[in-house]
Amino acid sequence: MTTSSPSAGARVLVVGRSPSVLEGAVDALRADGFDADATNQFGSVLDDYDARAVDVLVFGGMVPADAKEQLRRDVTALNPRVTVVQGLAGIAGLIAAQVRAAMSPGAAVDYDPDTRALAFTLEAPADVVVEASWAVSMTPPEPTSASLRVLDVRLDAGAHTVPLPDDVPSVASFAAVTAGSSTTVVVVGPMPRAVTQLAPRTGSDNVLPPVRAVSTGVDQA
Repeated sequence: MTTSSPSAGARVLVVGRSPSVLEGAVDALRADGFDADATNQFGSVLDDYDARAVDVLVFGGMVPADAKEQLRRDVTALNPRVTVVQGLAGIAGLIAAQVRAAMSPGAAVDYDPDTRALAFTLEAPADVVVEASWAVSMTPPEPTSASLRVLDVRLDAGAHTVPLPDDVPSVASFAAVTAGSSTTVVVVGPMPRAVTQLAPRTGSDNVLPPVRAVSTGVDQA
């Protein structure tokens, strides 16, 4: 695992649905040093934000499929250098970890479900933080989550194994391994299919409850 530095001040735009997750993700990303905003106004993204200035575009899982694909095409046409990230779950800290991983990826981290342990190799001594997060309630529009710092220590170069505590469930759970400033995110337990099937195919699919509008950094008066 390397320890390359993330791009300080990189511009991140999160397009999702849940107001609390979006606002939490912006707070977490800004705390990490990113220039971050978030919106759930799918039809006005290109009017509200300069796609040419975005370094990382993050999509939440409940963005309608047609809106996601159109935005992906439009933004990449205007800005071919943009990095597109598909969010793994509506967990603010996890979204921030995925952005860090996109900007400063680490080496592979293996997860063994039988031993419930993470395995990775450090090329040099590094400060290592392992943060687990998981969904507590997956009911739209405001999912809730929990997190646990599993490890925060300096490790020598070489192979390491980190067992996950029983508090971390085997469903809708994830782990972020940060060595120095390089991050890798792994899925511990996938999201239930009953949840992923809720994602609307089009903006006219009224399968999810309404939410309040969020467009951070935009004057909505």
